[in-house]
Amino acid sequence: MSTATKAVANTSPGRGVGFGRTTRAPINPWFVALTVTLATFMEVLDTSIANVALPHIAGGLSAGRSQATWVLTSYLVANAIVLPLSGFLIGLMGRKRFYMTCVLLFTISSALCGAAPSLELLIFFRLLQGIGGGGLQPSEQGILVDTFPAAQRGMAMAIYGVAVVVAPILGPLLGGYITDNYSWRWIFYINIPIGILSLVLTHFIVQDPPGMAKETRANLARGLNIDFIGLGLVSVGLGSLEVIYAKGQEWDFYNDPFWRAQAFMIAAAAGLTLFVMWELRHPNPIINLRLLGDRNFLASGLIIFISFAVLYGSNVNTPQMLQELFGYDAFRAGLVLSPSAFFTMAMMPIVGFLLGKKLDARVLLPIGLLLLAGSCYWQAHLNLYVSPWAVIAPRCLQMAGLGLLFVPLNNAAYLYISKDQTNNATGVFNMLRNEGGSLGIAIVTILLDRRSQFHHARLAEHIRPGREAVDRVVGSLAQVRMVRGGATAVDAHAQGWALMSGNVAEQARILAYLDAFWVFFLLALAAMPLILIMKKSVARGDLAAH
Repeated sequence: MSTATKAVANTSPGRGVGFGRTTRAPINPWFVALTVTLATFMEVLDTSIANVALPHIAGGLSAGRSQATWVLTSYLVANAIVLPLSGFLIGLMGRKRFYMTCVLLFTISSALCGAAPSLELLIFFRLLQGIGGGGLQPSEQGILVDTFPAAQRGMAMAIYGVAVVVAPILGPLLGGYITDNYSWRWIFYINIPIGILSLVLTHFIVQDPPGMAKETRANLARGLNIDFIGLGLVSVGLGSLEVIYAKGQEWDFYNDPFWRAQAFMIAAAAGLTLFVMWELRHPNPIINLRLLGDRNFLASGLIIFISFAVLYGSNVNTPQMLQELFGYDAFRAGLVLSPSAFFTMAMMPIVGFLLGKKLDARVLLPIGLLLLAGSCYWQAHLNLYVSPWAVIAPRCLQMAGLGLLFVPLNNAAYLYISKDQTNNATGVFNMLRNEGGSLGIAIVTILLDRRSQFHHARLAEHIRPGREAVDRVVGSLAQVRMVRGGATAVDAHAQGWALMSGNVAEQARILAYLDAFWVFFLLALAAMPLILIMKKSVARGDLAAH
């Protein structure tokens, strides 16, 4: 064996050694995992940290709340478009160069977001931030899959999972603390030192695997044979879908008098339908949809789609309920959610260890889905008089379930995917996860508005003068107003009815929040049959070699 061949062998991913040039000393793969997880945690945190700061952003830039929501929407739109394209871009640029470009763009645009003098510029900079952030997660997953042998991949995905699952939970807590005590601009400025540190560590620690540089040069030598039609269709389809998720309820979907919602729905349906038809027939597709023909990859992608719909939907539903109906501020609502993160952090390394011991991922998935469904069922039975612990406990159960799902799904998804398709697979897989999260948030938005109206109408049917129980309660309330407030009988009676009306609205609102948990309960159960179509999912060296 030649010296060069030995060097390549010594840096082979199958040996559990990190990326490195053939002439440099091997890098501990765990340093590689921690390095790439740093920027991913920062990016995922930014998907939720801005939510609680939205009122502060609107006030600081003299904008309405409806206009300010485009700060969130623009980021999600850009993120959704870049995620599935990352595999193609990595093939042109090389994984390390693409990853560092994304980190650099994300860091610079974060600084620009913090310094934005107007809402229009902030939205534009958030668009750039979403473009940079969209490529980080697929790149990290590709790096982990190629760096670690199959037996250690579960533990590596556990580190990645902590970033992806825990960051959205800590986002509201950190965002609430920063906006309450400093300025909303600091939710963007805190990304700058982390981004710089990530760039430095990546430069010295992470390297493309052997053969990728040659593949990149070959792609460039063939010319930029870019599937522009596919690129345009997926951009229109996914971008329009994200706009519908974010603004559809506000525009009233099919009843929008300005036809904004209808236009975006038509664009999303037409764009995605034509995109699928075009890509399946194109010899060099920009996104390889044929990967979904692998049963493990398809089932894992759909389960992660549903799981993150439940996670992100709950991450919006629970703190919003606590702030609106229980009187919590953003920081205290985040405190109630934060203990559940420790369950995820504790669960994922255990799951990674079990997968490394040849445990079939299909054993853990039903347990995780049952815990996820059980937590939503528990939350669907909350009321306005529960203690904080009654909210904390089901959230902890929920995050323990996600800990049992995330690592096995990420491990099983790539077992039967060839290594030359890893970049494409990570892009598609993360696109499904991202779209699931957006769907979960949209479900909450739609249900809160529509089910609140439904429950209010049904409850109000029974609250009318002449009913003995109603008159008795209103009379008691009026008596209290006369005794304690000194109101006249007429005014006290009117105030009694106003209090009764407020109670009805409050009860209708809590029922709408609980309806969202019922939907998430059903979604988690609906994912169970997908496990049946999966192949054996045990991490083995021969599978890793494909």
